[in-house]
Amino acid sequence: MPTSAPAPTTTTPPVRLVGEGTPIWGMTSAERLVRMCARAGLDDVAAWDGIAPVNDSCLVISADHVYAQVLLGDLARQVGTVLTSEGRPVAAHVAADRAADVAQDIADGVLSRATDLAQVEPEALSTAYDEKLRKRELPYVMPLTLATVRAVEQRTFAGSYKGVTDFVTLYCWPKPAIAVVRWCAKMRITPNMVTSLSLVLVLAAMWLFWNGFFITGLISAWLMTFLDTVDGKLARVTVTSTKFGNVFDHGIDLIHPPFWYWAWVVGVVATVDTPPDLTWAFWITVVGYVLQRVQEGIFIKAFNMEMHIWRRFDSLYRLVVARRNPNLALLTVFALVGLPAEGLIAVALWTAVSLVLHSVQIAQAAKATKPLTSWLDR
Repeated sequence: MPTSAPAPTTTTPPVRLVGEGTPIWGMTSAERLVRMCARAGLDDVAAWDGIAPVNDSCLVISADHVYAQVLLGDLARQVGTVLTSEGRPVAAHVAADRAADVAQDIADGVLSRATDLAQVEPEALSTAYDEKLRKRELPYVMPLTLATVRAVEQRTFAGSYKGVTDFVTLYCWPKPAIAVVRWCAKMRITPNMVTSLSLVLVLAAMWLFWNGFFITGLISAWLMTFLDTVDGKLARVTVTSTKFGNVFDHGIDLIHPPFWYWAWVVGVVATVDTPPDLTWAFWITVVGYVLQRVQEGIFIKAFNMEMHIWRRFDSLYRLVVARRNPNLALLTVFALVGLPAEGLIAVALWTAVSLVLHSVQIAQAAKATKPLTSWLDR
């Protein structure tokens, strides 16, 4: 049992790694921990050499385990704390003169020299709610060995997935995506390379739609949406996300849908014998797409929360809201039965419905008790 409470700290301690670990996601365990520590603002990372660094405190971390990112940042703020996993010491933030004690305890797998320190399990150290990924998930520590590496990769991949997203991304892409992410990591393919290929597919789909090749265009579009899942997951599991990559990826996501709808209208006019007037459908779809983005921004600005994580209904609605993937699903169904014009009309009508529902959500939030809290954080 701990005999002293952890003390908060604002300094940036050095990090020393104990053990070798097993390669994961195409890199060594130490390499991945270095990247994770950098994300937590911890830049001085080296293997434990038996010599305590000349600092007030030090983080000692087992390289034979894999950690949720949030744990490293939270542990760095708590001096006098040993992180345990099912009672086994796996990491600690201690005064520098205690580094040797905890390093030996971590290597032995038994807390015997540092029993006076506060001991916490992952769920006691860090919150279970990840605001960035819009989901509730207990922070984890997992042993990393040749026998467990497959399960660890599955767990870290699942941890990289957004909890609130559309039904295609949530239910269709995970299994094929983890195989492609694993291959990309092994081949040292970067997330920006994947995003660049996504951009090529965006342009290919637009050209195909423009010329009336709706089915082949949809194949290109769906491949692009798949790679849009792959690049983000690859960046998270390999800890290689960058500001440029984030802007590159999200910039493409934000801009391309209206151009696809425009190209779809041109393709219908060029290939359908007596095409209906799709001007109204096009403008409802495009203007509605922009207004939905504006509505989501208003919700964040007004209530300090994303619209689709407020209530359970809002998260369920996000599965089918009139965004790219659900709209592509509608276009695909109608194109497969030879009704591309009607497909765009269906998208326009669903966009109009989504605009109304978003307006209702904003009105309900305005009348609700403040501040709003997400159902995922309860």
